[in-house]
Amino acid sequence: MFEYELHQARHAELVREAAAERLSREAGRVARTRRASRRQEPEGRVSAAKHRFVRAA
Repeated sequence: MFEYELHQARHAELVREAAAERLSREAGRVARTRRASRRQEPEGRVSAAKHRFVRAA
């Protein structure tokens, strides 16, 4: 019976560690997304479209 209780305690510990790891990864993902959005210009990025227009005669 004692071994089963140890097993249950270890299982609960591993579940808590996994949840903490998922939370940590999610926080990192959110932080990266926020940093990426701050790097962009406020009006958005404009691409160079030289090939869209033809020369006037």
